Amino acid sequence: MPASTPAASSCLPWRRLLSWLLLTPAALALLASCGQDNPSRAARKSGPVPVAVAAAAQKTVPQDLKVVGKVEALVTISVKSRVMGQLVKVHFKEGQMVRQGQPLFDIDPRPYQVALKEAEAKLARDTALAHKAEEDLKRYQKLAKQKTVSASQFEQYQTEALVRRATVEADKAEVDNARLNLGYCSIKAPVDGVTGNLLLNEGNLVKANDDKPLVVIHQVRPIYVSMSVPEQYLGRIMELRRRQAVRVLVEVPGREGPPLAGDLTFLDNAVDSATGTVQVKATFANQDLALWPGQFARAAVVLDELKDQVVVPAQAVLTGQKGPYLYVLGPGAKVSAREVVVGPRVGGEVVITSGLKPGEKVVVDGQSRLTPGAAVTIKAAPPAARGSRS
Repeated sequence: MPASTPAASSCLPWRRLLSWLLLTPAALALLASCGQDNPSRAARKSGPVPVAVAAAAQKTVPQDLKVVGKVEALVTISVKSRVMGQLVKVHFKEGQMVRQGQPLFDIDPRPYQVALKEAEAKLARDTALAHKAEEDLKRYQKLAKQKTVSASQFEQYQTEALVRRATVEADKAEVDNARLNLGYCSIKAPVDGVTGNLLLNEGNLVKANDDKPLVVIHQVRPIYVSMSVPEQYLGRIMELRRRQAVRVLVEVPGREGPPLAGDLTFLDNAVDSATGTVQVKATFANQDLALWPGQFARAAVVLDELKDQVVVPAQAVLTGQKGPYLYVLGPGAKVSAREVVVGPRVGGEVVITSGLKPGEKVVVDGQSRLTPGAAVTIKAAPPAARGSRS
């Protein structure tokens, strides 16, 4: 065997070093793979994925005009005093619901009690004088017939009796006015509603018919939602009102569950030429006080209805490269990904126009860990999807 040359022997260490450098990334990857499982294998080892499901329902879905509405109190009343005096008692707390006729404020009644007694005493005095004047008139009337008194004397007593009668009537009016002012010392709620800030506390002097109210009451059962509708829908709404009540659905921020339903009860008598809209109002029963004056709400005026539509909770629908899809629960507690055609959204639900049948169960929570064919276990549905769950 020939001896190696000095040049060849000098290049050998560099070649070995280069080959080790090239092999090191692969060797490191191989070593790393030996210490962990394949991700899909790890997923299979973790067992079924817990998910929540809901059944696709068949419903009548409204076709609507979506607008922004503002909640308004049915009645707003600024409570003021009709008499002047010291505020001695407040019968409610700020923000409290009050009933019509419930006491709200007491104003010191003593000055008005004295005024009433004075008026009653004056009435009693003048009634007695009027009675005497009537008796004198009857006596002089007989004397006048006998020609024992002059006609001028008789007329004088006749005039006196008439004056006394008028005085008694004026006194009666003063008594009624004093009694009325005494009644004003107790202020009661004019309507059912919720009170606002208390603007004057006990001990303060109340002015009669002051510009500043004592409290403001909003009637919130029922309640209005005011909206501005584009004028091109005016004819359709008017035609629909002639045939039936126009439904309005409302959603407010922070409230879960189905939309609140009311009826359109007011249509303004003119279109606003500056905005090209007409104001309408819908009335809601609002028994649970979900609507509050001043709130902004998402409103939908129902113009038509689509019958027998398949709907699922909105969170069941996902978006992929090919468009909308959802996971459908199949036999053996395994899921499959299915492409669907999505229709309008109504509240927390979405219409599926193609790709799903009523009664099929779809995954509404836990989709992020799913792959087609994955095994699942059923857990409780989130609150937003429980209304559609079978």
